[in-house]
Amino acid sequence: MIVLKDTIRAWDGPDFEAVLKEELRKLGLDGLPLQPGLSSSSVALDDKLQVVLLSTEDDTEQILVRAGLFYTGVIAGCSCADDPGPVEEQSEHCEILVTIHKSSGQARIALL
Repeated sequence: MIVLKDTIRAWDGPDFEAVLKEELRKLGLDGLPLQPGLSSSSVALDDKLQVVLLSTEDDTEQILVRAGLFYTGVIAGCSCADDPGPVEEQSEHCEILVTIHKSSGQARIALL
């Protein structure tokens, strides 16, 4: 279960965007759908993860955030000495929908 407590505390404040971005970045590979979002590589990396908020909506019970995730991946080879696979990182991007319940801070993250 993902809980974004700091984000809920920052809701409607000037730091909301920065706090949400930081909490999402901290989730990394374990909490974000980076691996399923790959398009040009085979293994996701989260060391250069950037989060861009695209839209934010709310109602009485929840906050809906659409975000773009920019990260890198590599094409995994067999680690053989003559492996022709490229070693350099490939740029990756995917979009997610984050649904945050206002009362508890519990969040669901879906790949779009």
